[in-house]
Amino acid sequence: METLYHQTNKHIQEIQSMMGNLEKTDRQSVHLLENELQARIDQIFNHLERLEILASKEPPNRRQNAKLRVDQLKYDVQHLRTALQNFQHRRYAREAQDREREELMSRTFTTNDADTSIPIDETLQFNSNLHNAHRGMDDLLGSGSSILNGLREQRSTLKGTHKKMLDVANMLGLSNTVMRLIERRATQDKLIMIGGMLLTCVFIFLVIRYLG
Repeated sequence: METLYHQTNKHIQEIQSMMGNLEKTDRQSVHLLENELQARIDQIFNHLERLEILASKEPPNRRQNAKLRVDQLKYDVQHLRTALQNFQHRRYAREAQDREREELMSRTFTTNDADTSIPIDETLQFNSNLHNAHRGMDDLLGSGSSILNGLREQRSTLKGTHKKMLDVANMLGLSNTVMRLIERRATQDKLIMIGGMLLTCVFIFLVIRYLG
């Protein structure tokens, strides 16, 4: 076990040294270095599987320490694998940005039969229109909010008026028929108010759905 342990530890140190050369390697050959590092990391994981088996076969008084040493190696190589993956992701992102930049520069000017247009101006115009649309949506939402607040205030006013009318009716001794008419009118007003609120909510939803 000791021989395989020291061999694996040496390989990890070699990979750590090679990782420092990734940023210095040119774009044409960096993927070759990445492939070599990945192959070495995979080989170390194979060694770790053997080391775990050997550690479990150590005498009881040495088994725990052997497992700890193997776990430390596993942690180190996992850290190296994560660092390699992060480097690859950054490289892919840079290459994608370079490609997009080259494509944009290669088609900056397009010639038509009548005139010459600049695609970037179309992009700016689209962004401006999108910004105006969002601003219009904000205005509509603000108006809708004001309408809802007004409806809520009207509802509170109607409740207060209804209560006062009931109090006055009780004081004047109005008949039950008149009382029912008053309550029916209050119910109708309430339904009209609720309907208006629902229509406003539907209108705001449709604006967000089709203009968002």
